[in-house]
Amino acid sequence: MTEKQKKFIEVLFDEAKGNVRLAMKIAGYSPTTPTLHVTKPLAEEIHQATKEYISRCATPAAYLMGQIITGDSPLLGQKEKMVAAKDILDRAGLSKTEKVEVTSKDPLFILPPKKESDE
Repeated sequence: MTEKQKKFIEVLFDEAKGNVRLAMKIAGYSPTTPTLHVTKPLAEEIHQATKEYISRCATPAAYLMGQIITGDSPLLGQKEKMVAAKDILDRAGLSKTEKVEVTSKDPLFILPPKKESDE
């Protein structure tokens, strides 16, 4: 990876706040450089940086949900904030999981005989 590419990835979710064109400018790319020329070769790195950014946002999202639940947050816009926080937590892999527990006194299953085809 070139120094410009490293700088681009470094600033994309920091100084540039997700703005690709601004990240390119900060990294030193020409204003006439097509964004695709920068983003296509860095697709994996951008994907990883996005995952890391979402992971960083998960903590404030969880904190916000706690503040809303305990009543320590202003009432205005709480529903929208809860939805946004839930989306971030879901994308960070912290979504609600459903567990199905199967228990049996006798763990042996007896299946009916297999039907033979009429061939």
